[in-house]
Amino acid sequence: MTMIAQIATGFGIGRVPYAPGTVASLTAIIIAIPVLYFFGWPVLLVVAAVTALAGLWVSDAFAVETGVIDPQECVIDEFAGQWLACALAGLGAALEGEAMTVVSYFLAFILFRLFDVAKPWPVSKAEALQGGIGIMADDVVAGLIAGAVVFLFMQSGFL
Repeated sequence: MTMIAQIATGFGIGRVPYAPGTVASLTAIIIAIPVLYFFGWPVLLVVAAVTALAGLWVSDAFAVETGVIDPQECVIDEFAGQWLACALAGLGAALEGEAMTVVSYFLAFILFRLFDVAKPWPVSKAEALQGGIGIMADDVVAGLIAGAVVFLFMQSGFL
């Protein structure tokens, strides 16, 4: 497997036979927990941004390599989007002087997957973009929306 394929597939996570996007999102949560705990939401936000930016090139190159416009096994976009959702949720928790809870992680995961799979506007609009931008953009937008919802729930006292 090429280095592009390794990175695009999350070092093989995208090649699991069932629900590779969901498995990648769960893996992203597992990674996000210690990052948020030890370093805080700003570091996770930087990790999400760097992953999203690198993902533009990697996912585009992987699509060319495979000959598929949006290869299902390309999951770098799930990592970027899920980390973005968790970073915004972490900001919401930090503003409340609290740590993320199991409920807030669960909600960030469920909402991210819901927006990523259902593709409501503007997620669907972002997915329509061409190349690596389209592969990455829908997950980044889904992550922004999911994170914003969890953030607002925390700020409103709902969580």
